[in-house]
Amino acid sequence: MTDLAEAAVDAGFELPESWQDVLADEVGKPYFAQLAAFVAGERAEHQVFPPSGQEFSALEATPYDKVRVLVLGQDPYHDDGQAHGMSFSVLPGTKTPPSLRNIFKELDADLGIPAPDNGYLMHWAEQGVLLLNAVLTVRAHEANSHKAKGWEKFTDAVIRAVSEREEPCVFVLWGNYAKKKLPLIDTDRHVVVQGAHPSPLSAKLFFGSKPFSQIDAALEGFGAEPIDWKIPNLND
Repeated sequence: MTDLAEAAVDAGFELPESWQDVLADEVGKPYFAQLAAFVAGERAEHQVFPPSGQEFSALEATPYDKVRVLVLGQDPYHDDGQAHGMSFSVLPGTKTPPSLRNIFKELDADLGIPAPDNGYLMHWAEQGVLLLNAVLTVRAHEANSHKAKGWEKFTDAVIRAVSEREEPCVFVLWGNYAKKKLPLIDTDRHVVVQGAHPSPLSAKLFFGSKPFSQIDAALEGFGAEPIDWKIPNLND
C-alpha cells in the first residue's frame, strides 16, 4: 500500500474487501488522499452525510463480482437521517423521499409491485443492484456541496471497473447528469437503460419509461435471473 493510500485509510477511507484489488491503483492516486482529507475537514467543521464509515455502503452491500445492475445517482440525500451510502435508499423508519416515491410509483405501473412501507433498498443491493452515487458525501442541507472535490473521479473508476468485467451488467442512467457517464461503459458488452430522472422536476417524463421491465429483460437476455423488486414491508 502506498503512503497516500495509507493516509486515506487512516482518514477512514478503506474500501470493502471485494473492491480493494480492482480499485487499488485509484486509491493510490494523490487526489484520493486529498479527497479523504477534504471530507475529514468537512466533518470537523460541519455536519456531513452519510455518517462517517458509510461512504462505501453501496460497495459493501454489493461486492464487485456480484454486480448485475448499476443504478447511478448524483449525490446523497442532504436532509437529516436520510443518506446511508446507497443511492435513492433511506434507512427503515425514514420518510420516503420524493424521488424514491416516484420510483416506487413507476415500479407499480411497470410490474404491478405496490410501494412498500419503507425506502430501504438493501433487498435490491443484496441481489446485485449497485446503488452508486457519483458523489459519496454532502454537507447537511447543501445539495452538491461536495461536487468536484474528487468523488467523481473515484466513482468513474467504479463504473469503468464494472464495465471492464467479462460478465455483462445493466447500467441504469436516469437524468442528464447520469447520461454523461455513457462513454465510460462498453455498450457492446453491457446494456444501458436510460431515462428521465425520477425527481419531481422530471417525473412526468420518468413515468411510463418502464425501466424495471427493461432491466429484467436485459438480465434474462444475459441468461440471468430477474431482480425481485419487491421491498419487504416493515410490518409484514
